[in-house]
Amino acid sequence: MLKKIATLFILPVFLFSCKGQDITLKEGDMAPDFTLKSDEGKMIKLSDYRGVSNVVLYFYPKDKTSGCTKEACNFRDNIPKITAFNTTVLGVSVDDAESHKAFKEQEHLNFTLLADPDKQVSKKYSGLSALGMSKRVTYVIDKKGVITKIFPKVDVNEHYKEILDAIKEIK
Repeated sequence: MLKKIATLFILPVFLFSCKGQDITLKEGDMAPDFTLKSDEGKMIKLSDYRGVSNVVLYFYPKDKTSGCTKEACNFRDNIPKITAFNTTVLGVSVDDAESHKAFKEQEHLNFTLLADPDKQVSKKYSGLSALGMSKRVTYVIDKKGVITKIFPKVDVNEHYKEILDAIKEIK
């Protein structure tokens, strides 16, 4: 009986505490800077792209899952179209760099994956799911570091088309 009561109390508290915060970033905001470890073990700073290229910063829940693999492979297959608009793709999840490296190798991904195991960047940009993973959301950031488009709802099969439309609009 005591176990049931404890479970009824602890589970909602756990789910609430892992839920994360609502995203407060909006189009027109400066993208908050961060530094994360890449799949290659390098430290990547978002601000390093300012004045150099636009950035597609996409958050996804987990390496090697079906939806995340579809989304990543669609970016992979369309990288030439995206980079033609002076745009860099960066994928972020709470998986570690070693997991990202294996995922990148397995799927032959041709863009950088960033590890956010302490979940601070994911909290700020995407919020966290009840399971403590990044929520799926994409930001298009221009060369000045301004968020020009946010995609809070993503169709993993067609998302790259929305990205292409958004980066074509950047002046």
